[in-house]
Amino acid sequence: MHLLEPRAQPSRVMRWAAPPLAIVAMLIAGSLLFWALGKNPLGSFKVFFIDPLTSAYGWGELLVKACPLILIAEGLAIGFKARIYNIGAEGQLIMGALFGGGVAIYYNDSTSMWVLPAMVAAGALGGALWGWLPAVLKTNFNAEETLTTLMLNYVAVFILEYMVSGPWRDPDGMNFPQSVMFSDNALFRVLADGSRVNTSIFIALFVVLAFWLFNARSFLAYKLEIGGHAPAASRYAGFSARQTVWFSLIISGLTAGLAGVGEVAGPVGQLNLNISPGYGYAAIIVAYLGRLHAAGIVLAGFLMALIYLGGEAAQVSLQMPAAITGIFQGMLLLFLLGADAFIDNRLRRPA
Repeated sequence: MHLLEPRAQPSRVMRWAAPPLAIVAMLIAGSLLFWALGKNPLGSFKVFFIDPLTSAYGWGELLVKACPLILIAEGLAIGFKARIYNIGAEGQLIMGALFGGGVAIYYNDSTSMWVLPAMVAAGALGGALWGWLPAVLKTNFNAEETLTTLMLNYVAVFILEYMVSGPWRDPDGMNFPQSVMFSDNALFRVLADGSRVNTSIFIALFVVLAFWLFNARSFLAYKLEIGGHAPAASRYAGFSARQTVWFSLIISGLTAGLAGVGEVAGPVGQLNLNISPGYGYAAIIVAYLGRLHAAGIVLAGFLMALIYLGGEAAQVSLQMPAAITGIFQGMLLLFLLGADAFIDNRLRRPA
């Protein structure tokens, strides 16, 4: 029987080689899947990965879908480095959308130029609040953050359902669970005609640059990473474990909240039950695929966005079920975790 034992020094080269290897393994497994379903693998991959990018609109959609993934993953990466595992970005995105959308609904008849900035601030606050709650539970009651953040996702969904089905439902919306469409001053400006790309991309760009500088120059980032990899050394140095929890969960919640505002004030344009196709969960894969590095996350975000676009194209052209997107995401995560397991450990035979 073979057992896994930790390696004394995992390979840094293999750590960075693991994502490309996981992508190749995903493509091989995907080709077998298409073949088993009676589809031509090469033709299917063309539909999945090439056809969505054959037009300017497709490239715009790639950017639209990549931005929230990158925003959320940048925040999650901070906590993951400190071994604080926030699984609640989906709920934090929803709460950011609710807080920001609430501002838009309240000032729906206003022409003030400050409505959109107020929405952004409210969305960041809403996401941060939904990260603050598990931080309270973690630091005061030692509640496992993976469970509390995950459960709060469902609470956020129920709150959204209540608000768009009741107090905020559009009276002219034919009884659908949705709010009124936001006014123009509550929407990010579209950058090009015939595209949904809007000025919210500059928020994502700012966050990427800010987190790159934070990781490269900040002593706090160093403390967070030491706390995650060597808790005993961190305590000996006097670094605060409570500060690590608070900062990690609130910041990751804040970036997810910004992503939520970017959706409702951008391509969605209102509050409804389809704000996110699972960006909060997919961003976890993006963070790990990008090796928790600001630039790596950008590349991983575009790949995950392409998988979303490819899944939609496969549904139309190949008559594949909607689950095809999740299947490719799951395979990518499975192969990445498998590669990481053998980077950190090696097989040995028991004596």
